[in-house]
Amino acid sequence: MSKGHLYVGLDIGSAEIRAVIAHEISSEEPLRVIGVGTASSLGMRRGIVVDTESVAKACNSALEQAERMAGHPIGNLVASVSGVEIVCQNALGVIAVGRADGEVSLDDMTRALEEVQARLVLPLNREIIHIVPRDYRLDDQKNIKDPVGLRGVRLEMNALVISGGAAHLKNISRGLEIAGANVESFVVEPLASAEAVLSSKQKELGTVLINIGGATTSLAVFEDGDLIHLAVLPVGGGHITNDIAIGLRTSIEVAEAIKLQFGSASPEDIGKKEEIDLSIFDSQEEDLVSRRHIAEIIEARLEEIFSFVNSELKNIGRAGLLPGGAVLTGGGALLPDATDLAKKTLRLPVQIGYPKPLGGILDQVDSPQFATVIGLLLFAQSNHLHKNSFSSDRLLGIVPESVYNGIKKVKRWLKQFLP
Repeated sequence: MSKGHLYVGLDIGSAEIRAVIAHEISSEEPLRVIGVGTASSLGMRRGIVVDTESVAKACNSALEQAERMAGHPIGNLVASVSGVEIVCQNALGVIAVGRADGEVSLDDMTRALEEVQARLVLPLNREIIHIVPRDYRLDDQKNIKDPVGLRGVRLEMNALVISGGAAHLKNISRGLEIAGANVESFVVEPLASAEAVLSSKQKELGTVLINIGGATTSLAVFEDGDLIHLAVLPVGGGHITNDIAIGLRTSIEVAEAIKLQFGSASPEDIGKKEEIDLSIFDSQEEDLVSRRHIAEIIEARLEEIFSFVNSELKNIGRAGLLPGGAVLTGGGALLPDATDLAKKTLRLPVQIGYPKPLGGILDQVDSPQFATVIGLLLFAQSNHLHKNSFSSDRLLGIVPESVYNGIKKVKRWLKQFLP
């Protein structure tokens, strides 16, 4: 392989685990995808690890597939973290400008970030995953994006702190350790998906990214270029499959196949007499079922998911008020007519989000289902490019040392920046 740098992303989802290896020849060229691996996500429930050994085997399987395709062993990787325990909260850091002439320096911004963490009081069972600087205030000047070079006395940093359950993070870390993977950092799932599919313009206008996964639906809201809210909801595409299985009194496997082949979120577009022969999916099944009835089941659950998303938007005063609309990713985004139902429920323009184009075997990853893992690659690349710098308009990820070696107190910070 030609000289360059390898990046590895591992999306640990509730339904599937996806590993992608990408090669960077130069920072001016798009990453080239050279290896892809997938495995059924065993040992996970609603994004939470319930069986460490099973998670380790699934991660190892996906990584081995990607390694064989790439023909190159992996090094450090960036992994996703999700689950209903992920929460965000606003925090403030206040410092006095250090230089005698009052000019704000990069060191002042670093101290402001440290002050945010020092002021934040989290329960012992929670760990910080990211601290996202939003804006600054310098004396009486508000809403400053980059205060470096400005002069003042008092500097305030307004930040969004994203945290997760300490036990959950340690369990993921333990599973990856068993799988032989070296984790460079963790990134929360909706942030990774947003990095892969949202443009700077969409983030500036105001957009909500909705990732409909197997057991959870996560969302990230951006406005004026900043992340303003993030949440993980305990319902996803797998619940639609379960509803179909219950409604038709059939197996989960048959229900999933019916959803993928005949599913729709618009019952009114399906004739009342259209029927599906279940025997084409399972020779032991003999019934004919109404396709319209299946669409009604799908519509009901999807509408519930979008209603939960809308409730989150109402809580932050953004319901129906995001000019950039909503962007759907994840496997649930591929259900026919899901965008139309989302438009009606959210009262926003809606589109399906595809990952930003890369090079290499692009056909393997050009799907909303791969948005998170592509975002992880972009995170890894950005972290590598900016690991020795600091910029106020980038995302800083903080990964506690305890995630890796059990030390309770945060002693080391991994710097991680996003465009």
